[in-house]
Amino acid sequence: MAGRELPFRGPDLPALHPLLREPLSADHTKSRLLGHWGTTPGLNFVYAHLNRVIRRDSQEMLFVAGPGHGGPAVVANAWLEGTYSEIYGQVGPDEAGMAELFRQFSYPGGIPSHAAPETRDPSAKAANSGTRWPTPTGSVFDNPRLITAVVIGDGEAETGPLAASWHSHNFLDPAADGAVLPILHLNGYKIANPTTMARMPEEQLEQLLRGYGHEPYFVTVKNPDNTEQAHRDFAAAVDNCLAGIRAIQDSRRGGADGSRGKMDDGGAAAGAAGSGAAPHWPMIVLRSPKGWTGPRTVDGLQVEGTWRSHQVPLAEVRTNGAHLKQLKEWLKSYRPDELFDADGRLRPEVATNAPAGDLRMSATPHANGGLLRTPLNLPACATHAVGVAEPGTERISPMITLGSWMRDVISLNMENFRLFGPDETASNRLQSVYEVTDR
Repeated sequence: MAGRELPFRGPDLPALHPLLREPLSADHTKSRLLGHWGTTPGLNFVYAHLNRVIRRDSQEMLFVAGPGHGGPAVVANAWLEGTYSEIYGQVGPDEAGMAELFRQFSYPGGIPSHAAPETRDPSAKAANSGTRWPTPTGSVFDNPRLITAVVIGDGEAETGPLAASWHSHNFLDPAADGAVLPILHLNGYKIANPTTMARMPEEQLEQLLRGYGHEPYFVTVKNPDNTEQAHRDFAAAVDNCLAGIRAIQDSRRGGADGSRGKMDDGGAAAGAAGSGAAPHWPMIVLRSPKGWTGPRTVDGLQVEGTWRSHQVPLAEVRTNGAHLKQLKEWLKSYRPDELFDADGRLRPEVATNAPAGDLRMSATPHANGGLLRTPLNLPACATHAVGVAEPGTERISPMITLGSWMRDVISLNMENFRLFGPDETASNRLQSVYEVTDR
């Protein structure tokens, strides 16, 4: 994919100065501002902390952004880590490349405002609403070195698919699989309304999560201005979670041959259950203000910490001088000159905070099935073919025939093929697979 270009040649804006080394004017903004800010700061916060432990431990890690509205965070981190420039050569790792990235973002012919394949989102979707959880669970099957961190947003946490997905860890075998690190990010609001979990008393939420089989660590940003304390608290929570994951895996991997645990009649992996008690996998509950570090108020109305920060907090910068002034102050508050050198490249002392090579979450081969796929040894279909002289004359079940072929697929690929279904394998006439595997 190196050197790939997007078919993008606009918008027709004057030369941008993304590091604000020239005065920001209304002409430097698009005619319509479209994107999502509210969940982005929390995702950036989590991403940075995961990078810390990846570098420290050389940990293989996959990042799955449940809040699809957090596309800006995924894009920004992929660019900061250099992956974006490696794939889209015209978007370099300097000030000119940053300007081109800004032009592309959420604009026709550019890239979406949501997490999507073009934005180097590992799970390669742009959906929200709880569909993310099966992705991390599947990614760690038979992948014992991988930890997949999945951020679950307020809105998707209320959905039916997500409610069922809390049970996914019951399919994991610590002896042979990797681990999922759920991070429930509660910022109080979904798109435009309050959320249920964010308003649960902490004791009730803790009981709920423990009932699902997790050991929750709570991190609450009590003072939005005291970011140092928030960083210390979250770093401690991440360290505790990784230590908990390793303890569970080490206790199941002693003397293990690396094969998956055998499934018992109830469907729980014996390797996961060990002596009979299923492990409580660690997770994090992060409470931070929606739109954290953005404008506190706009036009006299509170924005940070409310639903108003969901999309673009300052949407009238072309026609409202007060909004443009506030935008300048907001951007300056991140002190870009401390982060970027004269050419607009990340200063070396900043760039070293990201992992290198394939350990970058935006470049991990675990997010690209084409790099890690193992070819299946497939039986010849002809050996399972059924001769039918005339339609309607033979009592032959296509599903039973398929089942015998699936049986042979499983037999020939015991280490890298799984047949998964919630129920009714036999009633769907695939029972031949039970000749080579159990339930």
